[in-house]
Amino acid sequence: MSKSIFYHAGCPVCVNAEDELLGLISTEVEIVHLGEDKGRIPEAEKFGVKSVPALVTPNGNVMHINFGASMSDVKG
Repeated sequence: MSKSIFYHAGCPVCVNAEDELLGLISTEVEIVHLGEDKGRIPEAEKFGVKSVPALVTPNGNVMHINFGASMSDVKG
């Protein structure tokens, strides 16, 4: 596959996610490995991250992507 595909149902949540994703195309993304930088866990939780992987957008929206682990699992 040579491109990403974003599927949605047209509801307000889906349209907001589409807008956020399209806006991210031209922004910088910081990568934080919470397993290696546990000091950033409170920051992630303050943003509303409930599980990882997750992406916090410049507008402050949290986009939980798939499900890898809950934040309590990350904390150990």
